[in-house]
Amino acid sequence: MKLSRLYQPRNPLFWLIIVLNLLSTGLAWMLRSLPLAWPAMLLIGLFALGNAALGIVLALRLMREPER
Repeated sequence: MKLSRLYQPRNPLFWLIIVLNLLSTGLAWMLRSLPLAWPAMLLIGLFALGNAALGIVLALRLMREPER
């Protein structure tokens, strides 16, 4: 696995990882800045963890496949 294979602008997985990273930024901002009730914080926190896990899985998949 090569870290340099992450940068593949012609591969849709690359852009999906970019979108997931932007979504993670927004979710982290929401958790830190907005006064939310604990059920909402729990839901957003679980969504953020799932988002991070999906981003890692996609990044590993992108590093394993050959460049397009």
